[in-house]
Amino acid sequence: MHPFRQYVNPHLAELLEQIQMDKRFVRGEGCWLWDDQGRRYLDFVAAYGALPFGFNPPEIWAALEEARHRGEPSFVQPSFLNAAGELARRLIEVAPPGLRYVTFANSGAEAVEAAIKLARAATGRPRILSTDNGFHGKTFGALSATHRAAYQDAFFAPAEGFDKVPYGDLEALERALAARPGEYAAFLVEPIQGEGGIVVPPPGYLREAREVCRRHGVLFIADEVQTGLGRTGVLFACQAEGVTPDAITLAKALGGGLMPIGAVLCTEEVYTEEFATKHSSTFAGNTLACRAGLAALDLLTRDEQALVRHVAETGEYLRQGLLAIQRRHPRVIREVRGRGFMLGIQFGVDREAFPGNLLGVMGEQELLTPVIASYLLNVEGLRVAPTLNGADVIRIEPPLIATRAECDYALAAIERVVELIDRDDTAALLRHLVSPQATTGQAVDRPARHQPALLAVRSREPEEAVAPSGDPREGRFAFLVHPVDLENYPEFDPSLAAFSRAELEELAGRWNHLLKPFRIGRTRVVSAAGATAYGEFYAVPRTADEFLAMPQAEAVAEIEEAIELARENGARIVGLGAYTSVVTRGGLHLRDAGVALTTGNSFTVVAAVEAIAEASRRLGFPLGQGTVAVVGATGAIGRATALLLAGEVRRLVLIGNPARPEQSRRRLLRVAADLARHVLSLAASGRPLGPLAQVLVEFGGWPDPAEPAEAFLPRLEAWLAAGRCPLVVTTDLDAMLPQADVVVTATSSTAHLVTPRNVKFGAVVCDLSRPPNVSREVGDARPDVLVIDGGVIEVPGRPSMGWNFGFERGLVYACMAETMMLALEHHYRHTSLGADLNLETILWLKDLARQHGFRLAELRSFDRPLPAEAWERVLAARSALGTAAR
Repeated sequence: MHPFRQYVNPHLAELLEQIQMDKRFVRGEGCWLWDDQGRRYLDFVAAYGALPFGFNPPEIWAALEEARHRGEPSFVQPSFLNAAGELARRLIEVAPPGLRYVTFANSGAEAVEAAIKLARAATGRPRILSTDNGFHGKTFGALSATHRAAYQDAFFAPAEGFDKVPYGDLEALERALAARPGEYAAFLVEPIQGEGGIVVPPPGYLREAREVCRRHGVLFIADEVQTGLGRTGVLFACQAEGVTPDAITLAKALGGGLMPIGAVLCTEEVYTEEFATKHSSTFAGNTLACRAGLAALDLLTRDEQALVRHVAETGEYLRQGLLAIQRRHPRVIREVRGRGFMLGIQFGVDREAFPGNLLGVMGEQELLTPVIASYLLNVEGLRVAPTLNGADVIRIEPPLIATRAECDYALAAIERVVELIDRDDTAALLRHLVSPQATTGQAVDRPARHQPALLAVRSREPEEAVAPSGDPREGRFAFLVHPVDLENYPEFDPSLAAFSRAELEELAGRWNHLLKPFRIGRTRVVSAAGATAYGEFYAVPRTADEFLAMPQAEAVAEIEEAIELARENGARIVGLGAYTSVVTRGGLHLRDAGVALTTGNSFTVVAAVEAIAEASRRLGFPLGQGTVAVVGATGAIGRATALLLAGEVRRLVLIGNPARPEQSRRRLLRVAADLARHVLSLAASGRPLGPLAQVLVEFGGWPDPAEPAEAFLPRLEAWLAAGRCPLVVTTDLDAMLPQADVVVTATSSTAHLVTPRNVKFGAVVCDLSRPPNVSREVGDARPDVLVIDGGVIEVPGRPSMGWNFGFERGLVYACMAETMMLALEHHYRHTSLGADLNLETILWLKDLARQHGFRLAELRSFDRPLPAEAWERVLAARSALGTAAR
């Protein structure tokens, strides 16, 4: 483990590793860096402006070496400080006219702290006004003037007395100062906002703001920590408008790239004895830092500020190059802004501009610019960085010595990454995170791998322009989805089909926990009865395996976050798809989420039984003549499916979890008891019964309704063990599946439980599990076996869902259909939660489906429409089996 991660900042280190920005740089020269592998990178971050002359500038080193050679003392307070005095004089000589004194600090944040104290001492007023989106540092006073709650909340900032107004808005400034007359000491403002996203104010803003402050007796402080000393093409950014502030804060470039140093320049009027005698710092004004500062000023002012003029000219060349890229790719780049070598690219990547892929999601969740920076670093060898507050902006801040040739290198690299975003190629943007060969200095083009069968039927549909109508008669629902398996990732972004399974696994490990739930699609359902419902689909970026591996509380919290997002956007009932139901105990852990919930399991049972009946009918195989095995019979869907089938089949096998045989057996016996009671109720209603049901009715040992179930279970277990009933409870899947004519899988296991080796010749397998419990090898190696996907429903009118999950337009899973039907009915109550599904609810939903026009879709197999030859193949196999038996 690198000592930085072990002893300095493990949290930052983990993030840097995840986005492959954990480089170990071993050498720097000019605008270039070299890592420990010998690779070279063009640095266009310049330590956020603190490297005005690049790495290891010889002139700054020479000044430090000369101080060492002369034996100058470093820290000699209190005394007359020679180097500090010289540097202060030089700063005042080149600063805007009217500034008189210099107070030294050790950083930009310390300089801001000193300026705040200076203003309060000078005015006798407590309050400080700054701007929205501003950044002034992370010490407590500077942090209080900074605008971002994410930096402040953990530290109980801001302190009392700090307020903000919109940047660039003179009327807002006037109103704020007038609202609190005599309370504000200073207005603290950046001439160009740096971390706020390289935001340039309207022309004349600084000059007019200075006058507004003057009228209200408020000091005007220009925070030039980042803009100062040549960065914007003038020595001080406020000089561009001829403004002399009451105080200017400096740092970054002042140390020449080698020493930390900050400074506050102020007028004589605001420099008070109270401040002068009570503000001090042990290290501020030290000899080495000030000698570096003097050398830096020499370089900046040499040849009548030739370097500053170079920044203005070459910076404009770079800006025009970025604007040309924007013109070629307006969908990707929203704006290019800034001056000199302080430039920003604002990306316009959101789901409106980039529907149907993860790029828009990443843009909205503030992940895109870190990924772009990672791509440029690893693939193109260009070092840039996002701005902290303006999360959709990449800063372009090269050292002031950067040449046109180096700017051309950067422009070519930036255009390449913009091009791949513009063609919606998320995989190309992310490939370097999962493929080491993609980090060799240029992008790697590889053919897409063979796509899984489920992608063969998929045509990407953009999210349709549907929106809630606002009509209270329209139902409102949401449904939670997630990539059940790694193979599902291309459903969320088709370009990810280019990744192998191993690459998807690597990508998921790096990114899933960084993404937050997001809306992936929306639809409007119009039922056959004329009712309408508007719904949205929300993705929770976790696979089934991840959900199962997470602490339950953590998994529930992530699902609650998605539910809250859906609720805030107007959903009145939320459906829990796949493992969002499993890990919350069928939604029971979410009952207090503030919105009605459903797992959709009740209608899934309806659809499964109908699918089994349809397959049996088309094969000419009556269920009353066969054995049905239910794998996962103790789960909500398995139990209810067994109950509905019990009245028709000849023999029923209930299969539980072999990992916990004793617990499973007890639960299976309870299911058997429920099943028997259901059969008795059918007999009492006069309904014709199948062979199994008739045997159950003939058993004379059923309990009195008042008898506790636990007292009856031993008697039932003994009867079943004696072999008197064609009802079997077992955890031995491999022993019993070969006996089953029909297999139903409804488990929360991610394993392939049904394989070519344990399924009966000519069997029908209905797989309700996601991820599937049936191995694809069954489809390839066993042409005699018919595998059908249970629970696929055709929605009335076949509307688009706004995203594709392997189905043709208008087809959904039954759990989704249940959520839609409940919204159409305005049935905003918890439904289908927990393991014990209510048969009355199941039958009610069956009637609702008929009323609203939901019906079983054409049968499918392994996420594809079932072709006619599959039926013919199974029919031929079953016929051959019958001939052989005769």
